[in-house]
Amino acid sequence: MDNDSPNEKSHHNEESTSGENKKNLIDEKSYLRAVIKEVFRLYPPAPILVPRETMEKCTINGFEIQPKTLVHINAWAIGRDPEFWKDADKFVPERFLKSEIDVRGRHPELIPFGIGRRGCPEMTMGMAMVDIMLANLLHAFDWKLPPGMKEQDLDFDMMPGLTMPKKNALCLVAKPVQC
Repeated sequence: MDNDSPNEKSHHNEESTSGENKKNLIDEKSYLRAVIKEVFRLYPPAPILVPRETMEKCTINGFEIQPKTLVHINAWAIGRDPEFWKDADKFVPERFLKSEIDVRGRHPELIPFGIGRRGCPEMTMGMAMVDIMLANLLHAFDWKLPPGMKEQDLDFDMMPGLTMPKKNALCLVAKPVQC
């Protein structure tokens, strides 16, 4: 994984913001947060959100929806929609560095946890856990590809399903960082 990979940038960002004078380490992780948002954009925890039933007749994108109709929202397709995202199929965490878009359901182009009052009730705790775990993994280990493997050999194909697990396991070598 080359020097300008998200792993290297996140690790450098993690090292440059950890110190005694930093009052809130997690808030200083702008690049790490951008990486997390980009992962959730491309790989939402649940690609098809929990269906909702309409209470009254409404119109969505020009389609008339009758009362008591189940509506399914495809978060995976929204996260890859070129109408919302330039280079929609590419992993580009930098798109979030100067963006107000977050994963909390306030922006319809990024809704990995649902939207509005029907969003995931544990989203805040889940995001905090992802922030902390990823920051700790980047701080404690230097991540490399296995010998003989190149970045272009990485496979990000997903299996269809409720949570879309990876089709093939991701293999990386974690070398402990000396403090």
